Amino acid sequence: MYPVSSSAFARGAGRRRWFAWLGFFVAVVALGCGRSMPAHALPAVQLEVLDATFSQPVHIAHAPGDARHLWVVEQGGTIRVYDLVARSLRSTPFLSITDQVSTGGERGLLSIAFHPDFAANGRFYVNYTDRAGNTQIVEYRVGPDRLVADPATARRLLQIDQPAANHNGGTMIFGPDGYLYIGTGDGGRAGDPWENAQNLGSLLGKMLRLDVDGGDPYGVPADNPFVGQPDARPEIWAYGLRNPWKFSFDRETGDLYIADVGQNAWEEVNFQPAASRGGQNYGWNRMEGRHCYPPGAECDPAAYILPVAEYSHESGRSITGGYVYRGQAIPELRGYYLFADYASGRIWAMNTEQAAAYVDAPGQQGAPWPYEELLRTSLRITAFGEDAAGELYVADHGGRVYRIVPAR
Repeated sequence: MYPVSSSAFARGAGRRRWFAWLGFFVAVVALGCGRSMPAHALPAVQLEVLDATFSQPVHIAHAPGDARHLWVVEQGGTIRVYDLVARSLRSTPFLSITDQVSTGGERGLLSIAFHPDFAANGRFYVNYTDRAGNTQIVEYRVGPDRLVADPATARRLLQIDQPAANHNGGTMIFGPDGYLYIGTGDGGRAGDPWENAQNLGSLLGKMLRLDVDGGDPYGVPADNPFVGQPDARPEIWAYGLRNPWKFSFDRETGDLYIADVGQNAWEEVNFQPAASRGGQNYGWNRMEGRHCYPPGAECDPAAYILPVAEYSHESGRSITGGYVYRGQAIPELRGYYLFADYASGRIWAMNTEQAAAYVDAPGQQGAPWPYEELLRTSLRITAFGEDAAGELYVADHGGRVYRIVPAR
């Protein structure tokens, strides 16, 4: 691997000491003005490219029990395996379903999620749009070679019909509770014309929570918030989302971070504490970020769960959610949530210390959390990834994957 970009934002030590007593006051004032200010300077980091070229990578994952490999999802319908020790790409794909996938724009093979007991049962799940443009959640198993899937084991769990070609969501992750979480977009077009995000009878514009071991083809956890409620789909965990392209759990705390792609003005990060019982309404399409939608419309922000961070389209136009950094290579970055923008290539880091005081009730989120630019790149960042050790990676839609490392 070799470095391809770097950026340092450290300030002079004397200046930091002189202003230290003002830090809290400045942060509060800045937040009140809708801006984000750092609590302290971030470490200098750079990106190192992996020795491989991919075709439109959109997701990066690691498998439980395997510290050596990364799985990289290519939008066209192929999943590749990268060997972190040998620093090389395996020539045999892990899975190729290009003949089943519709691709282009926001469609394609979008993510992979490994069963928590993957090391024992070899089960994993993929999320893709089929030839008709509809979302498919399908289970597979590996073959005799644990690094190659057996296509004959395909078993569909769920199909979600898509009324338009965009806003397919796409990420799936197993939570700390062992259930499969699936992010779905609102069905597409602009402004959610079908009102899917606020409709509990639709699986679109939601966060879903499934028990893949509890039924055929799946079970619904008994404590899902809308179980038994008339006219509501029991699979729904949270709603009011526009296009939650990427979300992740903090591996240390179990907290959930959902990056929701905005409409014309605001990108946002939503937060859900590990102790949450679900049922949150994140506001779309009544709100975009912390603002009434459409602009000029009346709304009641106190009726919704507000994002903990947002940025306007002056800074970017399509948020790509990341992870809370829990690795060892950059100690000063531990506890920061990293996220990026696909259009501008900027990467930000947000201190998550305020998570301890978060109130998971409508309108009680307080001021936005401070964040700071970590890197400015020319990449079209589609995904972050986390390896078994907690080190972070980013995927560029142009074909490369990079590891985030300390600057040299």
